[in-house]
Amino acid sequence: PLSEDTFIDIVTENRVMALSEWEDRWQEGKTGFHRSEVHNLLESNLDKVVCGRNEVRFFFPLCGKAVDMKWLADMGHTVVGVEISEKGIKQFFAEQNLAFNEEPVPAISGAKVFKSTDGKISIYQCDLYKFSSTVGGKFGGIWDRGALVAINPCDRQKYATLLMSLMNNDCRYLVDTLEYNPELYKGPPFFVSEEDVKNVFGGGCDVELLESVDAFEEKHKSWGLDSLTEKVYLLTPKAQ
Repeated sequence: PLSEDTFIDIVTENRVMALSEWEDRWQEGKTGFHRSEVHNLLESNLDKVVCGRNEVRFFFPLCGKAVDMKWLADMGHTVVGVEISEKGIKQFFAEQNLAFNEEPVPAISGAKVFKSTDGKISIYQCDLYKFSSTVGGKFGGIWDRGALVAINPCDRQKYATLLMSLMNNDCRYLVDTLEYNPELYKGPPFFVSEEDVKNVFGGGCDVELLESVDAFEEKHKSWGLDSLTEKVYLLTPKAQ
């Protein structure tokens, strides 16, 4: 029998992924979501996130082995990621030629943190919903690519509440979303509209659409789609 942690009941008509399925994808090398280049929408909007600040602490939810983490660390920022797959984390350090140390995380049973020896990048291997500001502190920047679109739609409010609890007052949160005809493809990555972003984050954050691009590629035909739009929003904490 599957434990509660690895199996989540289907509570929406949408497809629901269990954590174990994401781990299986890493084990089987089914990581089509990974990009080998720094994300174009992070690159084009980075100045709106950094705003001239030095040594910003960036949070990467569900980070995988994103090359963007090394790119930001090389600019002098520090990066904290959370990822369920140990294989994905170890691949990141190997592919970026970074030495790392591995330590337990006393506050989260069974969790580990992998830290680059220069201290610039730390990746927590744990269930995202067990992570908190008590464990990892608060952040001045967040890059959410393949996270909000990957979590089960029924968990979005829980996710947004957690992410907002990790934001410093000056935090600038860049979130990457995908829009397509959800009748044609169930996800993941799941369809997330501007209304969805505002519904879950609007209580604590101002939401601004920064950029919208046609992201349709040949591979999306196999998903049954004929169009795909990628959008990035900037989320900033509402003045208290």
